[in-house]
Amino acid sequence: MSSDPEPGTVTAPNRHRIRRFAQHNSLGLFFMATFLLAVAGQAVAGHASFNDELVADGLAPVSFAAYVTSSDFAVDVTENWQSEYLQFFLYIFCTVWLLQRGSPESKELGKAGTESDKEQRTGEHARSDSPRWAADQGWRGAIFSRSLGLVMGGIFLLSWLTQSVAGVAAFNEQQLRRLQAPTTWADYLSSADFWNRTLQNWQSELLAIASMAVLAIYLRQRGSPESKPVGAPHGATGVEGG
Repeated sequence: MSSDPEPGTVTAPNRHRIRRFAQHNSLGLFFMATFLLAVAGQAVAGHASFNDELVADGLAPVSFAAYVTSSDFAVDVTENWQSEYLQFFLYIFCTVWLLQRGSPESKELGKAGTESDKEQRTGEHARSDSPRWAADQGWRGAIFSRSLGLVMGGIFLLSWLTQSVAGVAAFNEQQLRRLQAPTTWADYLSSADFWNRTLQNWQSELLAIASMAVLAIYLRQRGSPESKPVGAPHGATGVEGG
């Protein structure tokens, strides 16, 4: 008799592969799952808050589907995204040149700069298992060697642009509810509403970076690569836990 598994049955080898995939990608899977839960929670809470404002203004509430496709929801989401990607963009580029004595978030003292080809395993120093573009000494190698920061910066600019477009639409909706004249996109970019939304997120992200860089000098988190080993001296710079 055939011992083929029934359709839909997960075999032992497949279970092992799934478990191994989950273990090897648990960090990314965890944060992606919590991100989706946070967005869903924001949508539910934002919908309730938005309808409260409409009712207070004597207007009819909107459906959940109408809210999550509205400019109000879009601007609330994208204003957070752009500040997060600004944080990573600045962190990636600034840590090339700027140092912080005693912090595992900093390179070792005296190693500021882009480092040599040998240290970075690029060009003729690329290894057999290096990415293909790492060995290229032309434009491909130049782009790949800065690709992380460029992508982070690009996402920041794109999300900031999206925030401005969604923001002016949401702002004009409020203006019309108050029987006031709408504004143009160019005028909105210089408005207090746009910069209030922008700077209140920037300041929190910049404070978080500064706090992490400085607090990690004196505090420890056992087992985390973002912390120095528990027994490392406070003055040890660029040393991460394993």
